[in-house]
Amino acid sequence: MDGPKDQSDTLDRMLAAAAAARANAHAPYSNFKVGACLRGDSGRLFAGCNVENAAYPMGQCAEATALGALVAAGDKRVLECAVVAEGGRLTTPCGGCRQRLSEFAGPEIKVHICDPEGPRWSVTLGELLPHSFGREHLER
Repeated sequence: MDGPKDQSDTLDRMLAAAAAARANAHAPYSNFKVGACLRGDSGRLFAGCNVENAAYPMGQCAEATALGALVAAGDKRVLECAVVAEGGRLTTPCGGCRQRLSEFAGPEIKVHICDPEGPRWSVTLGELLPHSFGREHLER
């Protein structure tokens, strides 16, 4: 079982990966760069950044980019998430990304909200998306 040091090392690696992805964000319209890193069920880390488009609805959030990498690599579950952005307020995943994360993660996973200096708030996905809609709602 992972101890506190292992968990701290993992979070440090996640933050570094999210920050590196954030540096590559394509945000020419908002100039608001975001990086995300997901720890998959294999233990591997998957990073992503936001990718804007002149046709605004076609842009992609950092969390969605990271989820695509996770799925493409064959992982099936998200065990932890870190989001890095800069600004005067904490940047949590948008509503759409909260729903996307819930497709691959349980409500108990930690979502670490960070700025370039490090973690500022850790919360569960269930706290970010209470009463979520999921696969169980589609079962008859």
